[in-house]
Order: sequence, then C-alpha cells, then structure tokens
Amino acid sequence: MNRIKHHIVRLSVMSAVVVAAVLPCSCERDAENVSSGLDDYYYIERMKKLRLAPAYTGDSYRWTVRTASGADSLLSTDREYIFLAQHEGEYVITFELDDGGRGYKHTFPITVLHEEVEYSPYTASVYEYCPAPGQFVNTMPIYEPGDDTETMRQKAEDDLVNDVMITLGAYGGYVTFAFDHTVINVPGEYDFYIKGNSFYSDIPGYAERRGGSCEPGIVMVAFDRNMNGRPDDDEWYELAGSEYYKATTLKNYSITYSRPVPHDPVSDASGILTDTLYIPWTDNLGNSGHVYKNMYHTQSYYPEWTGADELTFTGTRLPNNGVDESGWGSYYVLYSYPWGYADNHPNDSIILNSFDIGWAVDGDGNRVNLPGADFVRVYTGVNQYCGWIGETSTEISRAQDLHIDVGQPAFARAMLVKRRRLQFLK
Repeated sequence: MNRIKHHIVRLSVMSAVVVAAVLPCSCERDAENVSSGLDDYYYIERMKKLRLAPAYTGDSYRWTVRTASGADSLLSTDREYIFLAQHEGEYVITFELDDGGRGYKHTFPITVLHEEVEYSPYTASVYEYCPAPGQFVNTMPIYEPGDDTETMRQKAEDDLVNDVMITLGAYGGYVTFAFDHTVINVPGEYDFYIKGNSFYSDIPGYAERRGGSCEPGIVMVAFDRNMNGRPDDDEWYELAGSEYYKATTLKNYSITYSRPVPHDPVSDASGILTDTLYIPWTDNLGNSGHVYKNMYHTQSYYPEWTGADELTFTGTRLPNNGVDESGWGSYYVLYSYPWGYADNHPNDSIILNSFDIGWAVDGDGNRVNLPGADFVRVYTGVNQYCGWIGETSTEISRAQDLHIDVGQPAFARAMLVKRRRLQFLK
C-alpha cells in the first residue's frame, strides 16, 4: 500500500507541475524568475540536498522558511543556500536580496517527498581505508598478495556494510565511510551510532568504573557542500567529545611510522613480545618509540598494500587511558571516557556510542552548525602500548542513522531518552 501511495503522490505532483505550467502568469515575472536563477517551485526527496543559487548579487542576502505559525524563520544570510529536510511536506521559502535599490524578493514552495527507493539506516560505502600499523592489520580485513589500496578499500566496505569488524591500527589510522543519504543534524538529538568491540572487565570494581578494553576513536564529519558525492574539498569537523577541551588532550598531534627493516628482533623478558624494535615511530613532540610485535600475531603489522615507506597521521590525541592494575604488566585496564568516542563503551550502551552532529567544531575549537553529515571518519585517538595486549587500536563495524526507524526496541528506548542528553552528560 505504501508503494501505491507513493506513486499516487508522485502522479499528483506531476499533475501539479503541468497545471502550474499552463496557468496564466505575468511574462515579466517569468522573465525575472528565470534570470534570477530561482524557480517557482521545487520537488526533492527527503534527506537529499537542493542547491539554491540565485544569479543576482547584492549587499546582503536572507533566506527564510515559513513556520507553522505563519512567521518566517531565518535559515541563512549567504548568497547560496543548500536546502535539506528530514521530513516530507511543503516548505515555503523566501529569498530576499538588498542591493541598495529596489532589491529582490522571491517566495516559492519546496515539496519534500518520500524517497522512491527506501534508504538504508546503515553504512553504505567506504571511501578510504588507511590503518596505522597494528597487530590486527592485514587480518581485519584480510590482505592477500596482489591486493592494492582499492582492493582493501572494497574489503573494508564489504565488512562494514555486512556488520563485520575492521581495525584502524595504532594512533591515527582511519576509515572514511558514508550512508546512502545525508544524515540530518536534528537539534537536541543523537544522529548516528557506531558499533565497536569494547567491553568492561568482569573483575569486580573495574566494570563499575567502566574499565576493561576501551579503545577510543575520534569521530569527524563532513558536509558535501560541493555536492559531488566525494569527500574531497569538503571541510572536516571533529565531534568534540568529553575530553576535547581538557588540557590533557593534544591538538595537531602528528606521528610518522616507518616500514620495518631487517634487524635482529629483541624480545621482552616474558617472550610474549617477540620484537620490541619492530616498527619505529616518531612524533612532532620529539618522542619516539616502536609498535611491538607479539607472539599471538605473526603476520606483518605494516599495511602490506601500501607502497609508502612512511605513514604520517595528524589529529587530536587523547590522553592515555590504560592502567597497569597488576603493577607488573600482567593486567592492563583501559578505562572509557565519558562520551563522544567510538569503540569506547560496550555496544549495548547505545547512548554512549551515539553521536550528535551538533558537537562539530572547527580547527580552532569553535562550534559549527552543520545541516547534516555526508561523510564520517573515525581514527584511533590514543597513542599507547599496554604490555602484552599490544597497541591501543580502535575497531569498528557498521554505523546506523538514528533518524531512520529500524523497529528495534533498544533503539526506540534510546530515542526516547536522547532528548535528555544534556542532563545525562552532566
């Protein structure tokens, strides 16, 4: 019935277009609107972008939308405006231009329709897969001889689409993915959720402190302003989590890993770490170290498909969250941060693994108001080594748009409480 209903709506819409085209109108008005670059009406599917680009220039611009009360609500003061709506319906838009003379004003409706092909709420594509060295690299996903950057990107995409875990390696390693639509930034609500493989310790005392194996990944988003469907010239914004503004969090941190060269391996006293001089790294703070190799993972830890002898990553570095609770290296606990990071809490803590596009900040830490997110990037946010359990590496599987109902009771409950986010986070 829904499909039939959609076809009826579309037929009605097409009829409206035909009727509008034959109604008598002023030739002068037609000429003005054609030359202005703005049409008299538009039709667009929900969660799809519509670029409105007037041909006229002036001293100031104003885009407004008519609210239910009949008042006009300001949308933008830029010359061009990208319209994006979560819900179906008619939106009455007004564009005004002040040029110091008679100016220009044009009011027109935008009808937002349900998509013809239903959107998926889950990860749909991967644009980049660039892990840093790590003990699960070349196995999650599996590297095979002959694989190149594109092959591994496709493998990462296949895994995320099918809810299979991938590794990002040590600090800085990242993946860039997208949905098959723009995720809307709904004020006061969480917008998307990312699954990881974190867990709390089963030893009494640590779980209550939300400690176990928590490997936080920093999340970034980009809005496709040039509307070319690629994360190329679009600006990236970090979602500022609980640690972002703390003095212990480093901004503009950079690290370079070097391809391992033949050498005599140096193991630790336990023998679990088979090579403590395996993959060298240096950072922009003058520090250096190694990604160790251990007895549990014997494959190459350096991405085999890359031809680069050095890999450099730059971003925000979170403070170390691993503590050797045993005192002699036998039991490390990685404590979670309160909120705002991937692979930072168990997956059943839905709210703590959900993200608000409204947290986005620019490179100076200033809040930015994005209409939505077309691309999401996650990278390992901690540079630390925890003895025999190895480097801290973020792992994720698929993500989910929380604004598309999938009929899961757990998510329904999360949606009910997410408006209380500010009280919860305090």
